[in-house]
Amino acid sequence: MKTTLSKKAKNALAVSLILVLALALAIPAFGAQTETSAVADTAAGDSEKKPQPTLLETVRDNAAYVASFAGIIAAAFLVAAGFEHIARKKNGEKPVSRARRAAAIGVFSALSFVLFLAEFPLPFLAPPFYKLDFSEIPALVGAYAFGPVAGVLIEFIKIALKLAVKGTTTAFVGDLANFVVGCSFILPASIIYHFNKSKKGAWISGAVGSLSITLFGSLFNALYLLPAFSALYHMPLDAIVAMGGEIIPAIKDVPTFALFAVAPFNLIKGPSVTLFTILVYKKISPILKYGVRKGR
Repeated sequence: MKTTLSKKAKNALAVSLILVLALALAIPAFGAQTETSAVADTAAGDSEKKPQPTLLETVRDNAAYVASFAGIIAAAFLVAAGFEHIARKKNGEKPVSRARRAAAIGVFSALSFVLFLAEFPLPFLAPPFYKLDFSEIPALVGAYAFGPVAGVLIEFIKIALKLAVKGTTTAFVGDLANFVVGCSFILPASIIYHFNKSKKGAWISGAVGSLSITLFGSLFNALYLLPAFSALYHMPLDAIVAMGGEIIPAIKDVPTFALFAVAPFNLIKGPSVTLFTILVYKKISPILKYGVRKGR
């Protein structure tokens, strides 16, 4: 039977996404202390190059920021769990066995991590520090198969693996951005799909997810990420904007940078992830769905 999001569910989704956005945009207040401290240390230090800090040292030195990061992760899981419970109850589905779910999430997390490492720039569209990856494909497949919580968990494990293997060179700024922007696509897409499990529902959910990541990603970059990177790398914000202007002359300031560089970037990523996910999911869904039972 075809189902759609109720008015109450739509309102709850909107409020939940606004909550995640508010938490994300509140982080600069915490991150500013770390960045100021880093500038002071650089100014006070001698010319001798300091050794790269370990991951644990970075966590310790950025405790407030990490705590904020944890709050956003918790909010994303709460949003996912709430809507997953509503959708499962509405559809009369019982969860897949824990073993099957855990195994699939592990595989998809590993695939997502590998795709994350295979990122590449789009020099015709944005400065080289903006890189495109398709790590959301396994996350969206997992979210379609097992629910929004699985999608958020795959995103989280991907970032955790990256931190464990490569550490962080951005004091967690870039890592947080990847997680939050990824969830801005995975959450609405998977939630809508689980209220309308059909081919049409998959395309609609992907379209909404693409629109969400484009709007959220543009706002997140303009209001938080670009200023954060400017402070982190001690580079004037105008210099970053100028890098974009060398590629696209219409870029004159932060809003136009978000409009002409960030938005098209995500408009390429969102539909591409949707297309590949639908093609892949159609072939493997019978295997993934084995064990899903309809309640009486």
